[in-house]
Amino acid sequence: MKARIKWVENVCFMGESETGHAVVLDGAPDAGGRNLGMRPMEMLLIGMGACTSFDVVTILKKSRQPVTDCVAEITAERADEIPKVFTKIHVHFVVTGKGLNPAQVERAVKLSAEKYCSASIMLGKAAEITHDFEIRESEI
Repeated sequence: MKARIKWVENVCFMGESETGHAVVLDGAPDAGGRNLGMRPMEMLLIGMGACTSFDVVTILKKSRQPVTDCVAEITAERADEIPKVFTKIHVHFVVTGKGLNPAQVERAVKLSAEKYCSASIMLGKAAEITHDFEIRESEI
């Protein structure tokens, strides 16, 4: 896997992936940024959330669960001192479907956290990561 980060101006950068996708990252105005894009640490949390959500949805589909939506709401705390690493991360899954089995949803969340989500497992080396979920019944 490769990535390329190009300085644009001040503290604004363009990140490009090996697959040809790009994203703007920028700093806060008090750090010289213009608020043109996400902060790098926000991107890190979003990447972890997408990674674990990918796992949960894939596991539920393979388990033949009728999942119609999955949202990962993430809250995080960072250290006060530099390096301001994440110290606590909580992932709250809101999983929607028709007649979802709570045991299957719990299993999917646990498997992602403990076995499959590379991003969560890596960040878990520095931060305490917790998970929970709620199930919503689909109206469709």
